Amino acid sequence: MGNRLSKIYTRTGDDGTTGLGDGTRVAKDSARVAAYGTVDELNSALGIVLAVELPERVRETLTQVQHDLFDLGGELCIPGMAMVHAADVERLEQTLDAFNEDLPPLKDFILPGGGLAAAHCHLARTICRRAEREVVTLSRHDAIRPEAIRYLNRLSDLLFVLARVLARASGHGEVLWQHERRKKS
Repeated sequence: MGNRLSKIYTRTGDDGTTGLGDGTRVAKDSARVAAYGTVDELNSALGIVLAVELPERVRETLTQVQHDLFDLGGELCIPGMAMVHAADVERLEQTLDAFNEDLPPLKDFILPGGGLAAAHCHLARTICRRAEREVVTLSRHDAIRPEAIRYLNRLSDLLFVLARVLARASGHGEVLWQHERRKKS
């Protein structure tokens, strides 16, 4: 294992910079820091989903995703590092297909909700979309492997499907957008 943190504060970031994994110092508001910071935020949001009662299959899936996201954060924090691979994206696709197989086809848009776990999963999905946007922004001026963007894109789809699964498992059901609720005057 690498270095262990024995002291949490170093004061080196007091000037508005932070150290990347390769030792380079960059501004805390750089595109790279925004990208891996949002991946970290997503991982924390998944921790909230995992803090509530879940079907075991969902729990196992999200725990694996948390490990993947930690790897992705490392990849984004260390320029040139490769930690998320095509096989990880393929695993997400297979998992997504397996969970989606038992769901009825969508006929309406779904609103975030459907019980605590489903609502938290929807929130994680929106954070995932933001993380994807941040990584795309970073890729406009730094070399980013396409697997990073593909992983986040598939993960947001998986989180949408898992939110549907969790809404049904909780007994709350999905909250459908009522597009006809406004009467025309």
